[in-house]
Amino acid sequence: MISIYGGKLGWTFAAAALALLAGCASGGKGAVGATTAAAPAPAGPNPQVLLLGEVHDNAAGHKLRYELLRQRVEAGWRPAIVMEQFDRENQDVLSKAQKGCLDAQCVIHVVGAGRWSWQLYYPVIQLALTYQLPLIAGNLSRADASRVVRDGIAASFDPQSVRDYHLDQPLPADVRGGQYQEIIAGHCNMLPEMMVDGMINAQVSRDIWMAKIVRDQQPRDVVLIAGNGHVRKDIGVARWLNALTPALTVRSEGYVEGADGAGRYDAVYSVAPQSRPDPCAELKAKAKS
Repeated sequence: MISIYGGKLGWTFAAAALALLAGCASGGKGAVGATTAAAPAPAGPNPQVLLLGEVHDNAAGHKLRYELLRQRVEAGWRPAIVMEQFDRENQDVLSKAQKGCLDAQCVIHVVGAGRWSWQLYYPVIQLALTYQLPLIAGNLSRADASRVVRDGIAASFDPQSVRDYHLDQPLPADVRGGQYQEIIAGHCNMLPEMMVDGMINAQVSRDIWMAKIVRDQQPRDVVLIAGNGHVRKDIGVARWLNALTPALTVRSEGYVEGADGAGRYDAVYSVAPQSRPDPCAELKAKAKS
């Protein structure tokens, strides 16, 4: 994929953009400076599917989300937990680690890839071990994403899924338009136009895969742990979940910095911004180098 973009700027953006789409859009390990008040009680009954978002490096958001999930589980709920942080080709290794490991650190050591701040996910993984909640790999790999960028969304799905989700047809206009805005903004308004369609396809492919793997867990209830962009109910996983029948009860929760998120989720939890370097400054510096 990278070879088709000539020049230093194209190479820089190709490498940086794929890294961002793989799950690093919110930056690496930011300083843990944000705090949050005691978690409120979870809102409403347990749905069949609970979509829980995140700003990937925001420690306060992770803590609040975990506390709300912990309350549901300690009250008796036993969902499977699908995590964006695990790539789908590692499911067998993840399942074996969950059976053989005594604590979350062991699972992280066996399965965790280097691009995530894994200590932020330790509590959720430990919760799954303690209550024997299946951990499910919810992401495409970087190789999968590169293939999608090059060959289109259908390239990462089996023929039945292509038919089920109409992947041989253009994306719905509202999905494409919403993803276009998010990807342009998420790349600091610096992404070359020639790369946008591929990035949209990679993001949507992840959403559809997550929707598919969530449905595959039925009749067991499911929690999805993923970035806020993925759990949006208008253009994210929730949109694709009920593209098939039977319809599932779905609740989407965004854990956002500031006041962002109105209309995108069923509930929005606002947390203080994480202290981190300006990612746009880093991209601009790379583009000039």
